[in-house]
Amino acid sequence: MPQKPLPYGKQWISDEDIGSVVEVLRSEWLTTGPKVHEFEEAFAAVAGTREAVAVSNGTAALHCAMYALGIGPGDEVIVPAMTFAATANCVVYQGGTPVFADVRPEDLLLDPESVESRITPNTRAVIAVDYAGHPCDYAALRRVTERRGLALVADACHAIGGSYRGKPVGSLADLSTFSFHPVKHITTGEGGAISTDDTQFASRMRTFRNHGITSDHRQRAQQGTWFYEMVALGYNYRLTDFQCALGLAQLKHLQGWVARRQQIARCYDTSLTGLSSLTPLRVSAEVNHAYHLYVVQLKLEGSETARNEVFAKFREAGIGVQVHYIPVHLHPFYRERFQTAPGLCPIAEAAYQRILSLPIFPAMDDRDVERVIEVAHAVCTPA
Repeated sequence: MPQKPLPYGKQWISDEDIGSVVEVLRSEWLTTGPKVHEFEEAFAAVAGTREAVAVSNGTAALHCAMYALGIGPGDEVIVPAMTFAATANCVVYQGGTPVFADVRPEDLLLDPESVESRITPNTRAVIAVDYAGHPCDYAALRRVTERRGLALVADACHAIGGSYRGKPVGSLADLSTFSFHPVKHITTGEGGAISTDDTQFASRMRTFRNHGITSDHRQRAQQGTWFYEMVALGYNYRLTDFQCALGLAQLKHLQGWVARRQQIARCYDTSLTGLSSLTPLRVSAEVNHAYHLYVVQLKLEGSETARNEVFAKFREAGIGVQVHYIPVHLHPFYRERFQTAPGLCPIAEAAYQRILSLPIFPAMDDRDVERVIEVAHAVCTPA
């Protein structure tokens, strides 16, 4: 009998989650209500910060962070080439210029030396991406940004529940951004958040997510007034109360779900070690890896063509492998708008031709894990 396709990532929704959402759907507040603040407080506690601002998705979180920093035309922000397009797009939304830095070959994390080489008088900030759920080398990045007077932003959309040198992801940069898309560690359907210790940043982002208006509907209802003022050009990046209720319910499972991801990763580490044709990314002893993704680099002749053949064989066997990511500077938009080209970030470009993400999510049972391992051995063992 054909087996059901196994995706690379998937949400886990319980009856308790559904009940939490239904409770809010039957309440008076579906948006800008009390659950938003409750979720923000709970998320800030997980992130280890004074503030968290809930928004409609991870891209909105990145955009809010750029707005909070005042990024605008003429400003440059350094971003890694190996990431999802939104990490760079958020700079462009504000009229700034993303400058692409290369990554380290062993873990595909932003290389502090490459960052330093890209700094110009126009550089305002650095966005570090916790690729696959592995926190970046924040000590090294802080040395660079503090010496140069730059802001440090963490794109931590892969890494909630992880830590670096004992400090939780969310507390490692001036602003940290998160995504609650269904393939992430917790979900609100779509959704995102920004964590920070800076109350002024938080206030600016709350105004920005609400059209640039300084009060929301519930606040005006509590004050018994209709009057409001728009003080900046903002967006509707609000997250609803029923989404926040789902997020609150999901947060209760975060620690256990990260532990299950780590358990699956250990099984892969042990069982794939004997394969000479692939190698997992290196994991630093200084981090608690959250494993949004489990990425391997293939060591096959033919590079990208060979990777594409392996990808197809996994998919034919019902294993939903993925590729994360095409380096952002190779996308047509960036090549046309910013004149980027191959050769700009050679390590990221070479890695792109070899990488595959294997399925990893908490709802996988041991049989699912064994199935992935069996197919990997069948597909990746030289004939």
